[in-house]
Parts: sequence; C-alpha cells; structure tokens
Amino acid sequence: MSYHNIITIEPEKRGGKPCIRGMRITVYDVFGWLAAGMSHEEIVDDFPELTEEDIKACLEFAANRGRY
Repeated sequence: MSYHNIITIEPEKRGGKPCIRGMRITVYDVFGWLAAGMSHEEIVDDFPELTEEDIKACLEFAANRGRY
C-alpha cells in the first residue's frame, strides 16, 4: 500500500492540509481520534466513508514525513 494514492493535498481544501481521498477529513483529524483513544474500528463505524486502509495510509504518511 502507498499513501500517495490516498492522501491528497489541495491548497483550496482545509487550508492545504493533507486530506483523505480528496474529502474534508484530514490526516490530523484521524490522529486526533486515535490520540483520544478511538480504535480503528470505532473510527470507521463513526465515519463510514473511511476505511481501514485510509487509517493505515495516515500512519504511513506520518512515518514518512518524520524521515525528513
């Protein structure tokens, strides 16, 4: 899996923050939910437009960003 096909950055959407598949849900939204203690399953249940693959792409994106 590559996050490049899932994480999008559009200057006119959410101030250019990285979003999931062009939606208005940001990578940072997902991190906030995970930090609050939500499981992957709870996130997908609450936001059915998201998938487990989307959440994993957020984690991969963050891991890749930390390398620079």
